[in-house]
Amino acid sequence: MDTTELLENSYVLAILLFLALVLQRTFLQASYYVTIETGINLRGALLAMIYNKILRLSTSNMSMGEMTLGQINNLVAIETNQLMWFLFLCPNLWAMPVQIVMGVILLYNFLSWSALVGASVIVLLAPVQYLIATKLAETQKSALEHSTDRLKQTTEILKGIKLLKLYAWEDIFCDSVEQTRGKELTSLRTFAFYTSMSIFMNAAIPIAAVLATFGVHHFLTSSIPSPSQAFAALALFHILVTPLFLLSTVVRFAVKALVSVQKLGEFLQSDEIGDDSWRNGDISVSLDVGKKHLGMTKAINRKQPMRYQMDNYEQPSRRAMRPIETEDVAVKVSSGSFTWGNNQLTLSDISIRIPTGQLTMIVGQVGCGKSSLLLAMLGEMQAIDGRVFWSKLPDCEMAHEGNISWSETEDSEEDVGSKNRNSVAYAAQKSWLLNATVEENITFGSPFNKQRYKAVIDACSLQPDIDLLPFGDQTEIGERGINLSGGQRQRICVARALYQNTNIVFLDDPFSALDIHLSDHLMQEGILKFLQDDKRTVVLVTHKLQYLIHADWIIAMKDGSVLREGTLKDIQTHDTELYDHWKTLMNRQDQELEKDIQQDSQTTLERKTLRRAFYSREPKNQMDDEDEEEEEEEEDDDNFSTTTSRRSKIPWKMCGCYLSSGGFFMVFLMVSSKLLKHSVIVAIDYCLALWTSTNKTKASLQTTAANQTPAFLQNWTAANQTPAFLQNWTDSLNSTDVSPQQNVYYLHVFFVLCAAGITLCLITSLSVEFLGLSAATNLHHNLLNKIIHAPIRFFDVTPLGQILNRFSADTNIIDQHIPPTLESLTRSTLLCLSAIGVMASITPIFLVPLVPLAVAFYFIQKYFRVASKDLQDLDDSTQLPLLCHFSETAEGLTTIRAFRHEARFKQRMLELTDTNNTAYLFLSAANRWLEVRTDYLGAVIVLTVAVASIWTCRDDAKGLVGLGLTYALTITNYLNWVVRNLADLEVQMAAVKKVNSFLGTESENYEGSMDASQVPENWPHDGEIKIHDLCVRYDPMLKPVLKHVNAYIKPGQKVGICGRTGSGKSSLSLAFFNMVDIFEGRIVIDGIDICKLPLQTLRSRLSIILQDPVLFSGSIRFNLDPERTCTDDRLWEALEIAQLKNLVKSLPGGLDAVVTEGGENFSVGQRQLFCLARAFVRKSSILIMDEATASIDMATENILQKVVMTAFADRTVVTIAHRVHTILTADLVIVMKRGNILEYDTPNTLLEQEDGMFASFVKADM
Repeated sequence: MDTTELLENSYVLAILLFLALVLQRTFLQASYYVTIETGINLRGALLAMIYNKILRLSTSNMSMGEMTLGQINNLVAIETNQLMWFLFLCPNLWAMPVQIVMGVILLYNFLSWSALVGASVIVLLAPVQYLIATKLAETQKSALEHSTDRLKQTTEILKGIKLLKLYAWEDIFCDSVEQTRGKELTSLRTFAFYTSMSIFMNAAIPIAAVLATFGVHHFLTSSIPSPSQAFAALALFHILVTPLFLLSTVVRFAVKALVSVQKLGEFLQSDEIGDDSWRNGDISVSLDVGKKHLGMTKAINRKQPMRYQMDNYEQPSRRAMRPIETEDVAVKVSSGSFTWGNNQLTLSDISIRIPTGQLTMIVGQVGCGKSSLLLAMLGEMQAIDGRVFWSKLPDCEMAHEGNISWSETEDSEEDVGSKNRNSVAYAAQKSWLLNATVEENITFGSPFNKQRYKAVIDACSLQPDIDLLPFGDQTEIGERGINLSGGQRQRICVARALYQNTNIVFLDDPFSALDIHLSDHLMQEGILKFLQDDKRTVVLVTHKLQYLIHADWIIAMKDGSVLREGTLKDIQTHDTELYDHWKTLMNRQDQELEKDIQQDSQTTLERKTLRRAFYSREPKNQMDDEDEEEEEEEEDDDNFSTTTSRRSKIPWKMCGCYLSSGGFFMVFLMVSSKLLKHSVIVAIDYCLALWTSTNKTKASLQTTAANQTPAFLQNWTAANQTPAFLQNWTDSLNSTDVSPQQNVYYLHVFFVLCAAGITLCLITSLSVEFLGLSAATNLHHNLLNKIIHAPIRFFDVTPLGQILNRFSADTNIIDQHIPPTLESLTRSTLLCLSAIGVMASITPIFLVPLVPLAVAFYFIQKYFRVASKDLQDLDDSTQLPLLCHFSETAEGLTTIRAFRHEARFKQRMLELTDTNNTAYLFLSAANRWLEVRTDYLGAVIVLTVAVASIWTCRDDAKGLVGLGLTYALTITNYLNWVVRNLADLEVQMAAVKKVNSFLGTESENYEGSMDASQVPENWPHDGEIKIHDLCVRYDPMLKPVLKHVNAYIKPGQKVGICGRTGSGKSSLSLAFFNMVDIFEGRIVIDGIDICKLPLQTLRSRLSIILQDPVLFSGSIRFNLDPERTCTDDRLWEALEIAQLKNLVKSLPGGLDAVVTEGGENFSVGQRQLFCLARAFVRKSSILIMDEATASIDMATENILQKVVMTAFADRTVVTIAHRVHTILTADLVIVMKRGNILEYDTPNTLLEQEDGMFASFVKADM
């Protein structure tokens, strides 16, 4: 048998078709795998580049808000991925033109010119596709910008939620988020429209091309093509559409990749910190070079590590080391002027020296540049003028930092040599923690030395806090860990600085968040004992002047320059005025020193909060877990099959919830239009099959007419139940008269069906996208309202990160990912079903092999979905630490650079990147696994259909055989999409589930039993407060914190409330605002029971100043008066009262000056003053001060006390005092103990009862 005969054998052709498919698919998947691997490597390289750049970023970039954490996160999470995706699609750029050219040539071969018309329809519509693609990219970009804004606002709201609720501002801020969300939704609407256009084009183009081709062919030749020509052409059109569709996608990704490259470029070109030749760490200097400089104070850049050979080095005793240093100066600044890069000098004319091995203190008022001075010495600021000299330690001294206890470990040379060179242990004012265990946060990469660790923990009195944590010092803390209070975080940072074995220690205001006890303990045990015994050089910034007596050297600062420098004695003799000023302040502070009884204050409170958070968080978390794992825990037999079956359930309930948020009408429209569309598409192809078949039939009829054998015809029509019109037609053919009307008739039917198909394509694509959009709108709106109106308790027990995730990642999935997945899933499923239907109707025997194929398909998809879900989780869970590591590094830049731990952090970043890239590679390998298997299944389907057709086919049904094969060929493409979309939808529905779990949160009861209109306009006009038998708890599950409290406060009285920590002082202040559960008794203000009032009315009529200052990004005006109800004069007056008028006047824009995120551009003290100004702006007759003077220096605090006495002379002021001396002048003092009132009288009366509690407080305080 020669080749021609062989190739004409239909069975051989069927097998060749099968093999061609298998080969094509295998090569395709292999090429995908290679490009994906390359793309992943590219992403890894980009991440490393970004990270190296972050380590060199200049500090001013971060604090001046030019480079926010959000931007850096976007670079890491979005831009690198865009470039990776572009690389995945890159090969298509040269593969597509080849495919298109080949397709057109083959088409021309079949149908000559008419084919070119069809192809030109496709090619002409390609630019439209491209246009849509670019529009899509643009709208996506604007949507992204709005969503970043929205997230920033949401974060701020959540961080300041307590303040917003107390001031009744939640609706104002909620509206501003809704406004931004509105802009985002407008972009998303445009996005949805263009997406549906794009889907519509992809579905409609092949229909239009087929219509054009056959229409033109009919007009040119007035005949119709044979089935073999027609169906080959149909298959080719399908092949042509794919590359054109992909081309538009590739172009879109190319545009996005260009934008990403541009953003990365901008980032990589931003300002860097000083000279960084040290960065490579390869500047090794031999020993003798080091010796030349022994003991000289040499101008070196602190950042240049010199490698010394440590091999034959014996540990000397520390004492003998000292005399070598000729000049005992560790750091020296000579006539330095420094700026944060905004052309305003922050520090000017600085000349100071820091003596080696001694304790230097830097003091001065709020905002005079103390912290900046430390950073300037660390090289973080831009030096306009002058030098910073770091004393170069002699080599042996340097090695000494390798502390004998661990220089015997195997990595000693490396560690001692590079890490500890000139590294400075630095504890920043704003505490910075890693997402790691407590122990890792303290050791910070140094080897663990139990004795030393224990000493440090004791010095910082962290043991009681550690005992409270669920896993002791192995508990995860940080952003994603447990929320510690300010004081606890600060003590951990100080512990980190103490534990590090460096010669120099910088502590920036380590006492600001600590109460007197702890400050004293830390000063005595930590700084004086632990650090000084080690003869380490300590630089301490502080407001606590009573410690000046311990200082070996004092630097007093004022307005960015040095006021005085010397020992306390020098200052006493030379600058008596300053010394006296200090003395008065010191006396005040010394009074607090002995306040032992009163002062377990803040710390114990923090520990209580921690304990409360745990005990309440446990049951809540268990509920969440049960929710997540639904039935997983019920059965303990964890063998693979049961797990798989349980886990391969599709979350139908969530799909229902999602669709119902979209609205019934949209769902109905989507389902009905989808079904219609697919019926019409099948009808089009069926019509084509019948039409092309008639051509052959006509030819055979003419021969039969000639041979007068109408019997065959009768059998044929009988067997086929020919439609009526065909019967009349065949009858008329007996007269061999072929009517062209029939052709025209078919052409018309064909045309109408095509038009209907195109219209339905448009309707379906629009309905799916807009269904998704309305679901997203409703879900976000409900989520925001639920969370903002949740009781304050909800925020105590729910980690901030978890809430933010609902607004960022989950909302993004609901906005942009679910609609296309849903569309794709319904489309591929319906296409597969219609294909199986067509094949079964043409060759019914196909149903027999379909059963085993279906079973195989079922198992493939089931295993894939389980694995894919796990791999997806693995990818997400490895990506989170990576993103966190980036933002952590950006936040703690100054600390990392001071410690000189860049290399260690870089190493960690590379490990995290590798882990994430591996997980991602596994995920894409699993996709390849699925595609290879479904493609082979598809090939088997094509083979069975082909063989079945050969068996059962009669000569006249060629058109239908062509139809069947065409459908069999398309099914291969769609099978794996069904599975992948199912898997994706399953993962994406988890987002709906998480959002839904928050929608069940109870809201606060905002209504109240009185109408707002019944409350007098000027209520509370007198400020009279009656507390009657008040009982309060935080949660119905918890014990009461106030038990049967009774009190009466006259209008205009100044009341002080004191008591030990946990006595219920703060709970009482929250009860005035109805923030806690008042389950018995009542508070009556000016004759109205506050529980009856609408919350909005109650909270908007009272004022409170909280312990922690909260500022929002925006203008100063917005921070003082977000409701926009006050005049400028009133705002200036408030600023004047708060001693801020001059500061604000000096800022560009005055009241409209910018406040950055969290008020970072003001010092902590200034922020506290702004919060005071905010309380003054609201002219209410009752002011509650929850000890608002924690982070303020003494002088400012004096001013405040006066202000409260004068500005609020006629108002009722309730002060929650942590320091008794602040309330000695009050009209009434309430002493609380364990939720009860213990003493209640004027201060003088209480002082006369010598054995009374208040008297004992004051005694301790004198």
